[in-house]
Amino acid sequence: MRAKTAKIRSGPLGSASVGAGSVDTRPGTVATVVYDGLSLLEFAVACDVFGYADPRELGSPWYRHLVCGAEPSVRVDNGLTLSVPHGLDRLRSAHTVVLPPTDRVDDISSHTLAAIRRAHDRGARIVSLCTGAFVLAATGLLEGRRATTHWAECAAFSARYPTVTVDPGVLYVDDGDLLTSAGSAAALDLCLHLVRSDFGAEIANRLARQLVVPPHRDGGQAQYIENPMPELRQTDPFASTLQWLQANLGEQITIETLADRAAMSRRSFARHFAATTGVTPYQWLLRQRLLLARRLLETTDRSIDRVAEDSGFVNGSNLRKHFQRHLRTSPQAYRSAFTGRSSLAAATG
Repeated sequence: MRAKTAKIRSGPLGSASVGAGSVDTRPGTVATVVYDGLSLLEFAVACDVFGYADPRELGSPWYRHLVCGAEPSVRVDNGLTLSVPHGLDRLRSAHTVVLPPTDRVDDISSHTLAAIRRAHDRGARIVSLCTGAFVLAATGLLEGRRATTHWAECAAFSARYPTVTVDPGVLYVDDGDLLTSAGSAAALDLCLHLVRSDFGAEIANRLARQLVVPPHRDGGQAQYIENPMPELRQTDPFASTLQWLQANLGEQITIETLADRAAMSRRSFARHFAATTGVTPYQWLLRQRLLLARRLLETTDRSIDRVAEDSGFVNGSNLRKHFQRHLRTSPQAYRSAFTGRSSLAAATG
């Protein structure tokens, strides 16, 4: 028997809090919305991940994947015509709604945009792939939120949707109920991130192996990846300092210490660092420490205070403050999302 309402936000499928409402979560129904101008590559990524042909290979129940649209067929960006098996009414039971890119955003019907908004209002998470972020933004749901899209389109996106905080330097952004990815390959990164969030690292790794892709790139199992370590020639006098800094993130480090190691004045060091990495020493150190803390939370059983100490945040209170400010979650919630799930099979049994 269905309850009248249900609200579900980001979290493992088996742990979503529902009252048998209108959003199907065990295992989740994923609805990929299609429209004219659809990009075939990202659409195929969604189909391959969420509609995986033989989930028995993964040893887990799987999503129910539906392709939905306002019309019985759409024209793909390469000229092919795609039949659409389901109408937009199927978004009513979706836990996740996926929005692939299209080169005809302005042609998407108000009926389609309204259906996406209603799905979100009922508790579905909305996922845009690459420039599908333009579709998501057209619904109005991204106002005041953080997002990303293909780096080449970030300036145009910001000009069109100035109330959205666009981050061009990440592979994807997980903002809870709204998730966005960068370019085509990052669409797969985000889809695997969703599998990992819903089913756990082991299942996501099995799927990645079946697809012959890495389960995560350039930052372990992090939610997003920012400003990776630049590759410097060993002859660069700055290289050894950066390498030492990377290896000693848990130490209490001052800019004076780094400047001394680089044999530079404090001002010259700060200027050279920004020119090399694109950020200030403090910003770079904070981001690297957050990455380290997340890896430790994901891969060890160390206490929150110990993780904070080992990653240079000194104590759990400081770590919690930075997690909330930059990741919009707590260290414990982050760890639980990746390592504390109950078995999906048990949840469905």
